[in-house]
Amino acid sequence: MPTILALETSTELASVALYVDQRLLGRDAAPVQTHSQTLLPLVQSLLAEAGIALADCDAIAFGAGPGSFTGVRTACGAVQGLAFGAGLPVVPVVTLEAMAQACHERTGATDVLCLLDARMAEVYWAQYRHGPDGWQTVIAPALAKPADVAPQGAVVACGNGLSAYAEAFAAADFIACAEPGVMPHAAQVATLAAQRFLRGETMDAASAQPLYLRNKVALTTAERMAGKAA
Repeated sequence: MPTILALETSTELASVALYVDQRLLGRDAAPVQTHSQTLLPLVQSLLAEAGIALADCDAIAFGAGPGSFTGVRTACGAVQGLAFGAGLPVVPVVTLEAMAQACHERTGATDVLCLLDARMAEVYWAQYRHGPDGWQTVIAPALAKPADVAPQGAVVACGNGLSAYAEAFAAADFIACAEPGVMPHAAQVATLAAQRFLRGETMDAASAQPLYLRNKVALTTAERMAGKAA
């Protein structure tokens, strides 16, 4: 099996993971406003624990988004720098699919609805189905108001979008068995990336790009006032 280093910074929690010798090692950082100062020390600590150098990895993976604009950009930039320096390929993983993998590991669910708080009264969401060949996308990642989230069939829902907009989802069929604590993490990014590496699904560092679903990252004063009035 390949050795994969993974970085995930799409939310307030920064995490790194190393898939090596068919086991996972990981590091988390306490929620901070910027991940740029914590990410590389986490990587160095993890590689030291495993007793390997960066060049010993087969690829570097990252949570490509959607998520915090600054967060996904930080992970992508860090991975590009590390991959260029070590001459390694890159494996981007959609953060919502990493959430589906985490939900599957926790609950055994095979039909998963992922809901990540996008702020501005919106969520990033997608639906995935797990089968013999891994995850299939049922509904591609999208940005929507909670009221517009419409999964297909019975699902297990996960992610902090459920708690951020609890009132909006209170009457949803999927709320009874929901897992709001499931969030993107480098461990699942590494797991999915190892599978993709074996299928040859890699790219060079220069081609790696974050997945953005929102062009605007902040409300204007007028928009904020209108939201409060509503």
